[in-house]
Amino acid sequence: MRVYRIAKEGTRALLAHKLRAFFMMAGTIVGIAALVVIMAVGKGAEKNVMKRVNGFGTRAIMITAGGGKGFSPPQGGVTTLTLEDAEAIRNQISGIEVLAPFAMNRGVSCRSENAHVQTSIVAIEPEWHDAWDWYVKDGEGITAEDVATLARVCLLGTTLKGKLFGYQDAIGQYVQINNNRFQVKGILQTRGTSPMGGDFDDRAAIPLTTGLRRLYNQDYITNIRVKVKDPKQIEKMSADIRALLHERHHITPPAEDDFAIMSATEVAETARGISGTLTILLSVLAVLSLIVGGVVLMNILLISVGERKREIGLRRALGAARKDILAQFLTESLIVTLVGTVAGGVIGWTIGFILSHSTKLPIVISWEAFALAIGFACIVGIFFGVQPARRAASLNPVDALR
Repeated sequence: MRVYRIAKEGTRALLAHKLRAFFMMAGTIVGIAALVVIMAVGKGAEKNVMKRVNGFGTRAIMITAGGGKGFSPPQGGVTTLTLEDAEAIRNQISGIEVLAPFAMNRGVSCRSENAHVQTSIVAIEPEWHDAWDWYVKDGEGITAEDVATLARVCLLGTTLKGKLFGYQDAIGQYVQINNNRFQVKGILQTRGTSPMGGDFDDRAAIPLTTGLRRLYNQDYITNIRVKVKDPKQIEKMSADIRALLHERHHITPPAEDDFAIMSATEVAETARGISGTLTILLSVLAVLSLIVGGVVLMNILLISVGERKREIGLRRALGAARKDILAQFLTESLIVTLVGTVAGGVIGWTIGFILSHSTKLPIVISWEAFALAIGFACIVGIFFGVQPARRAASLNPVDALR
């Protein structure tokens, strides 16, 4: 009953000064709204990371020509990976389920009767489909016969097919890649976004021998895709592949590698590192705004104590104990922060909903965000409400009434 009476008196005092109460909770509203949005973006980023890892392949290892740690295939004639390297890895590394060498170039001219675009061309072997778990949804995939005969056939990603042929049936149609005419043999399944944020479906696939001899005129490859039998062995197999390539390329550490190895674990760590750093930075800003809101709350409550000296003195004279006055002002502080939390949570959820429908930002609203917001609000309300409450409780009744 006593708690109810104190809460009622605190609510009545706040309602008597609505504008002052609003300014006290304004900082909390902004901070909580920012915190909810940041948590939602962070959760969405984490979900997006896992989606990209799944797109890369949870059992995959990618070997890329050229040094550095980038996943994107190198451009400009990097010649540090060969078919012989791929064959050595296949024969000497145990635990491999599928191995697929391929050569990829970006910005290649691709033309149909109705459109002319720049796209990525990947020259592949039949194992590429199994290594990527990426097959055709219409037509046929690249076969061993296509590779053996240097066939001028191609597969189109769904994005590229739409650019070149729109809604028309592309199977059996012809496209010109650079100066070579290719017949469309199949349409690849939709893959979506690559681990590095590109469009997997804006590409064409051709037989590896056709690409190396007729299109690129080269004898080296850009990538080797390895699919392992046991995902727990990925790190060990990556180390074994690195040691084998060191031996084949005559690289002695600390000399820089002329290749890069990327696994699903590294893709996840890289993506999580980027999104995690951004989330931490934004969360710090949100917490700072909550602290600023708490300081504003404390200052206004201190002013309120000065304005309500007669009220405090009268309550003390009528028998209210110091702990009652302390409890009332702490209650007012908590009410302000909790109402601000609810308002900020609603605003944050609304902003997250709008962002998820108007932008490509991944947004996931979760209960953790609201729980964290309520926890922060209670801490801010109590911490910054203690000093004004103590000052009010310490007032001498006689001096206050005078």
